[in-house]
Amino acid sequence: MEYFFYCRDRPGSAALRSELVEAHWTFMDRYAETLIARGPTLTPDGMTATGSLHIVGLPDPAAAREFAFDEPNYRAGVYREVLVRRWRNVLGRTMWQFTGAIAGYQRFLILAQAKPGTAASRDSLDEAHHEYLDRGYRERLIAYGPLFSEDGAEWAGTALLVELPDRAAAESLMADEPYARSGLYENVEIHPWEFGGRR
Repeated sequence: MEYFFYCRDRPGSAALRSELVEAHWTFMDRYAETLIARGPTLTPDGMTATGSLHIVGLPDPAAAREFAFDEPNYRAGVYREVLVRRWRNVLGRTMWQFTGAIAGYQRFLILAQAKPGTAASRDSLDEAHHEYLDRGYRERLIAYGPLFSEDGAEWAGTALLVELPDRAAAESLMADEPYARSGLYENVEIHPWEFGGRR
């Protein structure tokens, strides 16, 4: 099973996050073989972390809860909120297998959370959604896939990791994305993001 985690930092927790870097990395070392993507989201100037993204293969919901809530940053109070979702790896690769990097481009986490009760409408647009991304953004996608409730039963949105010229390009991507155009998302967040892990 693949799980998506997005942890939003508590205001004023930057110093604590910095103190815990080694402990955080050591914890993540336990999952090195099953990590699909990881890294901090950032303020627009790229200077300060605002949260942490992790996508990882785990055996069951109990393992997902352990991953989320035994992590040193969470236990120490760095995070104010933790989002846990099931996820499906459409591209079937990790972020380390992305080969389309372009100097000067920026990386983003696009987190689009679904309105309740939109799963049936999403099913009818699924082919158009994938065709849109494949046709216009295939080389710019680092990873993407649908989000589901923790039990995997209900569609909960979409998560994309992309490399694009700037935020305006990310906004343009989502403006014409079929689910977004049909009003299936409750909200769409675009976060500057960078690859994480040991340097």
